[in-house]
Amino acid sequence: MSAGFDPETGLGPRLRMARDERQLSVRELARRIGCSASLISQIERGVSVPSVGVLYSLATELDSSLDHLLFGAELRRPAPVSEPTAREPESGPGIVQWAGARNIIDLASGVRWERLTPGADAMTDFLEVIYSPGGHSTDERRPLRHDGREYGLVISGTLQANVGFESYELGAGDSIAFDSSTPHEYLNKTGEPVHAIWVVVHSEPGRA
Repeated sequence: MSAGFDPETGLGPRLRMARDERQLSVRELARRIGCSASLISQIERGVSVPSVGVLYSLATELDSSLDHLLFGAELRRPAPVSEPTAREPESGPGIVQWAGARNIIDLASGVRWERLTPGADAMTDFLEVIYSPGGHSTDERRPLRHDGREYGLVISGTLQANVGFESYELGAGDSIAFDSSTPHEYLNKTGEPVHAIWVVVHSEPGRA
């Protein structure tokens, strides 16, 4: 299981804390985002992994950022002020995200997120997204809608992007940009993994 879903320190405890701070019951939160109360309970206990759609819905409803829910506010450390070195300093995240040290999250429905920023960023999600064969953005197969503006670039493979009433087949080198409030979903309908770079610039920072 990815570090972000560690039952002791990962998404579950932070989700429970954010829900308690807003004085929402498990049942009420589930009603607001359109899922079952048992799914919320399972996520909080670290025994179930949310889809991309559920994760965005939770962050939006709880007025939180994805980075806070997945990695925690403790990762929002200031960049060091010392002279830059060839490698990342021990005391902070620095400005370089080294390839072998990414934060990785395996979500439901065959989607992996690899964070491309060395520290948490409440305003922007900068990710390499890998869709396994048959992978898609929501296990409920309901289009996503959230705040911000979205930019994507397919590196390899073929990804189907459904945005609004239009459907696009994106191959290597193809890119896409649109308002994230437009209903959208992504599907890998091929037998090969799809690698893409994705950026979501949020309208305002989430509250941790």
